[in-house]
Amino acid sequence: MTVRVLLADDQALVRSSFRMLIESEPDLEVVGEATTGEEAVALARSTRADVVLMDIRMPDMDGLAATRAISADEDLAGVRVLILTTFEADEHVFHALRAGASGFLGKGVELSYLLDAIRLVARGEALLSPRATRTLIAHYLASPDRTSTPTPALTALTDRERQVLHFVAAGLSNDAIAEQLHISPSTAKTHVNRIMPKLGARDRAQLVVIAYQNGYTHPGA
Repeated sequence: MTVRVLLADDQALVRSSFRMLIESEPDLEVVGEATTGEEAVALARSTRADVVLMDIRMPDMDGLAATRAISADEDLAGVRVLILTTFEADEHVFHALRAGASGFLGKGVELSYLLDAIRLVARGEALLSPRATRTLIAHYLASPDRTSTPTPALTALTDRERQVLHFVAAGLSNDAIAEQLHISPSTAKTHVNRIMPKLGARDRAQLVVIAYQNGYTHPGA
């Protein structure tokens, strides 16, 4: 199955470089290029891309607003947004995930890793660089309006699901969670997939947001 990718960046050179890289892979295809957030939303609708590779800083409508528009559109429920930006270590991480992004990477990432990230996000999983994850955690720990009271949806989780959510919030992969809990990776994935609809999470990245937003876990817990 070919993954359809939409490029959203206001720099022509960046788009050209990404296009050449992506189209060198037999299972990836660039279906459009956008220079503004508004164009990205329109092309997401017209091309039915699987993944939007989205920059944050763009004219007219920035990448965060475009991500929110895509995530809020029920007709685009299958479209995943992967934020790729030079602003990896600031508040943009938090806002990108709240907007509905499925992944967040710095532009200095290894090219092979970027290609794997596109495939991962297209499968409905989520991805954060370690630096972005640390930034997200720090944001919640420093937030004055953070609450330590779990929502009813969180309290409805089974004991095993709470364990899995703890490790998801810590940034562990399904394989790492499986190792920690002495279960198979497929079982770990099943638990994650059951937790997401219970908490109204679009993907794994939003599970991290929900866990920290509700004071459910913290580094070192």
